[in-house]
Formats: sequence, structure tokens, C-alpha cells
Amino acid sequence: MRRSRGLAAALALSLAGTGAGIGLGLVPQAAAITPPVAFTADALSTWQPNGVVWALAEAGGTVFVGGTFSTVRPPDGAGGTEQTAVNFAALDAATGAPTSCQLSFTVGGGTATVRALALSPDKKTLYAGGYFGAVNGTPVSSLAAIDVATCTVKTSFRPAFAATVRALAVTNDTVYAGGDFLTVSGQQRERFAAVGATDGALRPFTANADEPGRAVEVTPDGSKVVLGGDFFTVNGTNTHALAVVDATSGALAKAYPGFIETNSVVKDIATDATGFYTANEGTGGGVFDGRIALNLSDLGQRWRDTCLGATQAVLPYQNVLYSASHAHDCSSVGEFPDGQRHHLLAQPTTTVGKLGWAPDTNDGIGEGIGPRVMTVGSKGGVAYLWVGGEFTTVNGTAQQSLTRFASTGDTGAPTVPVASAASFKPGEVQVRWRTSLDLDDSALTYRVYRGGAATPIATVTADSLFFRRPQASWTDTTVTPGQSYTYRVTATDAAGNTSALSAPVSVTVATSVDGYPNQVRTDGAQLFWRYDDSALPNVADSSNGGNQNGVHLNAPSLRQTPGAVTGASTAIGFNGTDTRVYGDLRQTVGSSYTIETWFKTNTTRGGKLFGFGSNQVRGSNQYDKHIYMTNDGRLVYGVYTGATRTITTSGAYNDNTWHHVVATQGPGGMVLYVDGAQKGTLGVTAHENYSGYWHAGGDSLGGWPDRPLSEFWAGQLDETAVYPSVLSAAQVQNHYALASAPADSVVQVTATEDTYANAGAPDGNYGTSSSLAVRGTSLYTSYLRFNLPTAPAGTVLKSAALSVKTSTMTGAGTADTISVVPVTGTWTEAGTTYNNRPATDPSVLGSFAGVPDGSAVHTTGLTTTALAGALGTSYSLALTSTGTDALWLWSSEAPANEGTPQLTLTFGAP
Repeated sequence: MRRSRGLAAALALSLAGTGAGIGLGLVPQAAAITPPVAFTADALSTWQPNGVVWALAEAGGTVFVGGTFSTVRPPDGAGGTEQTAVNFAALDAATGAPTSCQLSFTVGGGTATVRALALSPDKKTLYAGGYFGAVNGTPVSSLAAIDVATCTVKTSFRPAFAATVRALAVTNDTVYAGGDFLTVSGQQRERFAAVGATDGALRPFTANADEPGRAVEVTPDGSKVVLGGDFFTVNGTNTHALAVVDATSGALAKAYPGFIETNSVVKDIATDATGFYTANEGTGGGVFDGRIALNLSDLGQRWRDTCLGATQAVLPYQNVLYSASHAHDCSSVGEFPDGQRHHLLAQPTTTVGKLGWAPDTNDGIGEGIGPRVMTVGSKGGVAYLWVGGEFTTVNGTAQQSLTRFASTGDTGAPTVPVASAASFKPGEVQVRWRTSLDLDDSALTYRVYRGGAATPIATVTADSLFFRRPQASWTDTTVTPGQSYTYRVTATDAAGNTSALSAPVSVTVATSVDGYPNQVRTDGAQLFWRYDDSALPNVADSSNGGNQNGVHLNAPSLRQTPGAVTGASTAIGFNGTDTRVYGDLRQTVGSSYTIETWFKTNTTRGGKLFGFGSNQVRGSNQYDKHIYMTNDGRLVYGVYTGATRTITTSGAYNDNTWHHVVATQGPGGMVLYVDGAQKGTLGVTAHENYSGYWHAGGDSLGGWPDRPLSEFWAGQLDETAVYPSVLSAAQVQNHYALASAPADSVVQVTATEDTYANAGAPDGNYGTSSSLAVRGTSLYTSYLRFNLPTAPAGTVLKSAALSVKTSTMTGAGTADTISVVPVTGTWTEAGTTYNNRPATDPSVLGSFAGVPDGSAVHTTGLTTTALAGALGTSYSLALTSTGTDALWLWSSEAPANEGTPQLTLTFGAP
């Protein structure tokens, strides 16, 4: 619609589906981009008019530009001097700089403008339409023919159009025109006409329309002409905005009564070998603003894209339809909801699904429409997509009215992934990240790096679009319980452009099952937001393969403590004004589901805790399957069935303590639980069926009973989950109980002293050495001292593990078994030598059954009882061997503490 604003290895891989829908025959493409897209999204340096560009055409590597402007200037920051260009410019397709061809389109009264440009099939003649009375002083009447080779007006071509010409199409012998005129060369021709291509003589072609013509296109076989515009009749027959007529007589060949909404018009038409495509704009409510594909074979509809946002131009190229609009709402075709405007899009000519090409402009000057026209020009074997309009920025950088994109030379790297990691049970780490955005590549390759390794431990491919950036995740099953690991992720596009490494994320592998999150995952959560994220804007999904990440809106407060469940997990805080989280995945909700969250608040303004709605960043137009709080602290669970159906608690829960709320709906109806206890039921099995997104912290509540003062939540949330099934009362009670069960805690203790004894240097002390050594013959023994903590109240030591790191020297590993034994004698780091080395106990606490070469961390479990008796004291261990192959390790004196020996102690309930 016109200026419509709208409302409202041992690896396990799981990826959310993207539904990009590009399963068509692919044409050869530049290696830089994801097929079938033909152009990068990197805007090239291009000279800029000082007004609006309405028309583009290309011949022989030159792009002709028509519009309403008076000069062209060099790109911002480039050399050169502004040049006079009166409504016309000729620019080099490959450089974007002016050629020697200069034409001025002027008029004696009013404002001259060039609205249409078209070339003869042999590209020797350029036809220009608009509102003007002279070209370089030569009298013309709103339509002129230009010799391309000499850049001069063809004086033999002299039609007389009495008003603005807005559209042109040319065959070998005929020029078809559409516009505002009612007569041509003194004869009646209303809004559409045809003249001879050589002399401009009026042809018999008559297709009179009652309102302006805006688009005209000849079918590839030359037999018909497709007309578009504002009209409601053609030659007296009802056909709004679109018609197909005979190319010779203008007689109506296909009418489209009721096909396009009466408050919508056709702004542009383009054809390819199989069909024609319309660009549509509407004004007011209930408009059609999108694109239609029609078949040449039967002139019937192939598909209709009902995105809202005033489409101005369409261009089919190599089986892809590029469009210029300000699309702001594609929810009707299952894509992005009403919100930010997107001005350049691409989709296959066979379907409405958008492809991974989305450079962007702003609305710009004039009517604030953005881009208005497109053409493809080629030079030196490179194709260039030129875009003109009234924008003043491209991809956020200053660039007025003209820009272009090449078929090669992609230089834009994907955005940096936002990663996190978690471990819920021994031997597994879930690494997850929000997929990156690349404006000309939807299929990206992600590489996961562990520690400081230069080689990735995993490679993952995933699709993403600007409106669909699902979480990708990978499970590392090669980790050791109790050991800490760091992970980083990069994203690479088809051209090899690679993002920076994500910020490192660290995780300690669980030594026992983490009760609460493991049960949520086991019970089948398909969305699980734990709110442990340390950086905006991604909310990680900890479910087992759901990959339904969320997005922070307006920066809620992260990592709030204490959380709702025991352990290190944190909560999220919302301000009750504008902060919330919305789901990244558009979906529908089945007939059975469960929603669950923990909350804490003292608000007296109420607000929505969690629910389902049709929009993301704006308030939803459809909203139910939600839990909200009234002003007095009562909880309401509701669905919409044509009327609001709710369960409300009798008690209040705004007492600033953590509470657990679960809402289920299925064949047995609706049930609401609070703190493990059932609070109400309702025999309603239906809810509103629509596509939407999950929201935490706020969304629309208009029309709902006991509507609170605020639709936004002021308080904290934690452990939010959604299940595609109904949780039983026993499962709900179990979750509630698990949250307060003592959680295992992990303490990592680094060595306070370490050294080794060397039989080859009996009096030598190695307390300041950056290395430790272990061998049986001739003897090396390493000694480690740790200050052990006491067990946290109510817990005991459940497990202990020792981690050491081999040095970078060649052959640092060993084929021999290394034993870990208690030290019974006294020693100091600074004073120990081979001659005074301390005594050791022969009992083995743990062992390394050989250590491979290469610098890496190695971990062994230790006998728990031995360490449990020493908690709260200083405790020493020795590393010994009976073999002859030495092991070399980093000590605590190693640079940057690279390999300080470390104990990992796990405490838990007895």
C-alpha cells in the first residue's frame, strides 16, 4: 500500500528448518552467492542524481537513467565534479561513472520529467517518455527517440502526446505507450497508444482506459500487449488494473474483473519466456500490495504474493523475480510480520518464498517509497543489477537514487554468530548459536572451534534469512566430565567470506545429571529458555533439538541471581515498559501443548508473563495461549475460541518470591498449575489457529478479562519451556520439586605449588620451571599441591578429577602409564630436589593410560574417598611412572597459566 505503516566425530547435529523453498532448476551462478540468486548484496560505487530516478534502460554497457533531477555527482568520498544532468544521464554499467552522452529534457511550463525508457530490439534506438517539450533544444512532445550511437534526437520520430507518458514497450516496428494522455497527435487515444517505431505515426491500436496507464509490456511472441495501471475499464469492458489486448488492434484478449482489489493498482509489468509479473500498490485498508505471476500459456495466475508494502518494480532474471517495494508485512505468506520495511527482495519465478538476497535502502525523499525501477546491464562479462528510485541510503550508507549490484565480487562476510554452551549430563556439551545474516547468501557454513585450536572440531551447514534466523546446535560428545572447555564459532558464505570468531563461551562438563534441566528435556520440551545468556540479543534454546531460540527486545536485564532453581543457572529481568523476548521461529501450535515458566515479582500493574502472538517486535493482532497477571497479583491462563476462555487463580502471587506456573491444553481441556498444585480446569479443547511466535515478558492483552494496567511484565522469569504435549500432574509436581533439590556444585582448584625431581641432577630444583616431567627410569617425579575447600553445607564430595596439559615440545606425550599417588612426606616448591624428595603412598588414586603427543588437556578421575578426608586442608599428589618414556607437562609457571594442573571437585547431596 502507498506509504502504508501498518500496526502492529561423535557429534549430534540438529537444525531448525528454514523453508527457503529454492528447489527449482538452478542456472549457473557466480560462486560468490547462494543459487539461484545472481547478484551480490554489496552496493557498488555509483554516481548519484540529486532527485528521483523513475526509469532505467541498458545498451552496450551503458545504463540510461531518467527521472526528475538536474545534476549527477560522484559517490560520497570519491573524486570528480558534479555535472549538469537535466532529467537524464548515461552511465557506464561497470564503473557507474558518466559517459559522454548528455541530453537535457526540458519543458516550457511546469516540471519536466522522464518517466519511461525503452530500447528497440536491436538496441540502436532509445525511446524516452515522460513530460517534456524538448531534448537538447529539439522540440518533442513527451516521447522522443534517441540514436544510441550518436546520442542525438531522431527528428524523424515526431509523435505528439498531450500528457505524461509513464510506460513504454518497443518491438521492431511499434512503440507502445501508457500514461495520462487522452489524445495522441490530435486523435483520441485514452491512456494507451501505439506509434510507428521509425516515424512516430499513430497506429490503429486502440485500448482506451478510464484511468492512467502505468505499465505496458509486449508478450515474447509479439501477439499481445499486457496493460497495467489505475483503470477500471478498457474499451468499455470491466477489467481493473490489468488487461491483455491484441498487439495490432488493441482489442481486449483477457479481462481481469475483480482480480485485483479496487483500491490497488499495477505499477509495473515484466515478462520472461513463460509468464508475466505485476507490481502492485494499494491505498487504504484491505489492499493488495504485492506481486502476481501469470502464465503466458493461459494468461491465468501462477501465484500471488500478498506481502504488504507498495511494490513499484519487478524484474525476472535467470528464474528469479527481483522486486522493489517497501515490504513491511509478509505474514500472509508465512514470512515476516508487520514491522521494519525491506525494500529489495528476491523470490523464484515459480513461488512466493523469498530467497537469500536482501540488500536494503531507506524510504528517501519524495513520497518516501524507496526504490522504483530496476534493470540489468552487462559489461566485460559481468552482469550488474541497477536500482533507481528516491532512496538516500543503501545498506545503511549514503547513496542517493541510484545503486548497482554485480554478479561477482561478493565481499560481505556474514554477521558474527552469538554462541553459548551448556552441559546437562556427563560427557556432553551442547554448543548453540543464532544463525548469522548474510544479505546474499542463505546457506552458510559454521565452524566450531574448541579451546585455542586452529582446526575446527565440527562443521555445520544451516540456512538463514533476514526474517528467519534459527538456532543451530551441535553436541560435543568427546568431552570429559568435570573438565572445562571453551568454544568459538565462525560463519562462512559461498564466496569464502568468513565472520570473526564469536566471543568465547566456556562450560564445565557435568559430572552428574543436572536434575531440573535434564527432566525438562527428557519430558520433551521443544523450546527451553533458561536465560543464562551473557550477551544480547540471542536467547539460547536448551531443548533437545528444538532450536527455537529467542531474541531480546530493548535489552532486558541478563543473568539475574538467584535464579528459580538451585545451581548456577540465572534468570532474566523485565522492566514492565518495553523489554521482552520473542521467538525467532514462526509456527502454529497444535491441539495439545504445555507452557511452563518460573516468575518472581512485586508488581501491582500486572503484565503478560508468556504467550503466543502473531507479531514479533510490535504488539500482536492475534494473541492467546498465554499466562498474564492481574493488577492484584492473580494469574490468568487463557485461550481464544471466538471468545476469551480463562482460568484465574483466587490467590495472589506478587509477593517477590519465585513461583512455578504451568498451563496445559489438550483433549481433556485446560488445566492451570501453580507451585505444583492444580488451581483450576476448564473443558475447552480449542484455541485460535494462526501462525505466530512465542513471547516472554509482554505482548497484547486488549479485550481480555481483568486486563492489567501494563501488557509488559515487571519482574523476573526463569526456566521457560513449551512442550508439544500435555504434561501430567505428576510431571508438573516433579518439575516443581526438582527446582529446589540440592544441585551439584563444581569447584575447580588450581595447583598452588608444583615442581619435579630429576635423578640426573640430584641437587637441582625445578620449582621455577615452566614444565613438569614424569618418568620411571631415569627417574622424574612431579609433585602438586592443592588447597582443598570444605564441602558446601548439606553436600559431600561426589567426584574428583585431575587435569594436566602436555607441553608443546616434540614428544611430550608418553606410551607409559602415569599414576597419581598421595604424597606422605613434606616438600616445598622452592626447596625440593631429587635428594630430598618426599615420600609417597603406593596406593594409586588415578592413572593416565598413556598420553599422545601434541599439546592438549588430559583428565583422569581420582578416588573420591582419599580426597574427601582431606577437604579443608592442603593436599599433595605425585605423578609417577615405571617406564622409560618421559611425559612433559606445563606447570603453574607456564606462560599465561596455560597449563596449570587443576582439580575439579563436584559436590552434591549425600
